[in-house]
Amino acid sequence: MISQSTNATVANATTTISAATNSDTSTSTGAEFDTFLKMLTAQLKNQDPLNPMEGTDFAVQLATFSGVEQQTQTNKLLNRLVTQLGNGGGLGQTANWIGKEARTTEPVWFGDTALTLDVNPDSAADSVTLIALNAQGREVSREEIGPGSGQIEWLGRDDLGQKLPDGLYSFVTESSRAGEVIAEDSVGAYARVVETAMGKEGIELMFEHGGSAPADTITALRDPG
Repeated sequence: MISQSTNATVANATTTISAATNSDTSTSTGAEFDTFLKMLTAQLKNQDPLNPMEGTDFAVQLATFSGVEQQTQTNKLLNRLVTQLGNGGGLGQTANWIGKEARTTEPVWFGDTALTLDVNPDSAADSVTLIALNAQGREVSREEIGPGSGQIEWLGRDDLGQKLPDGLYSFVTESSRAGEVIAEDSVGAYARVVETAMGKEGIELMFEHGGSAPADTITALRDPG
C-alpha cells in the first residue's frame, strides 16, 4: 500500500509526465530522464517506512515511467522524419534534380562559361541596368541591357571589357524611367546541381564549383545545354 504522501507524489509525477509527453518534441530526452529520476527519488523519500510500497507496485511504476520516456523519444524521431520527408519534397525527390540546372537568386559560380540569367525588370522601365555582385555583395560591374524580360547570357566582363575573376556572383536589375530608378529586382541564374543534403533549415542544393541554395527557393529546373 502507498502512503497518502506517496500518492500525492505519484499524482504529481503523472501530471508532469503527461505535460512532458504533450510538449514540443524538441525537448531534450536527457532532461526528461532527469525529471524521472527526481520524481523517483522524491517517491522513495516520501514512502511510509511502516507501510512501504509493494515491490510489484514499484516495478509497475518503473515500467510506466520507462515506457513514457521511450514514447517521447519515438515521437521525436517520427517528427524529425516527417519534417525531412515533407520539406522540399524529401531527399528522394530532390535527388532527381542532380545533374539538372536550377534557377536561383543565390550566388552561383562563374568561370570560363557564360551564365544564363533570367531577367524580369519592371514593365514600366524604359532603361534597365544589370548589376553584378561578388561573393561579398560588392558591386563589380553594371551594364545597360535594355527593357524587357527573358533570358540573357552573361559573359562576366567589367566596365573595361576585361573578364572578371572566377568566383561566386549574384545579380540584380535596376529599372529606370525618365532617368529615375523605379525598382530593383533579384535576377535568377542557372547553376548545375551536383548534390542534395539535409541542412539545418531543410534540404539544400549544392551547385557545381561552389554555392548552394535551399530547395524551396528554386524557381525553375532545366536540362543542361
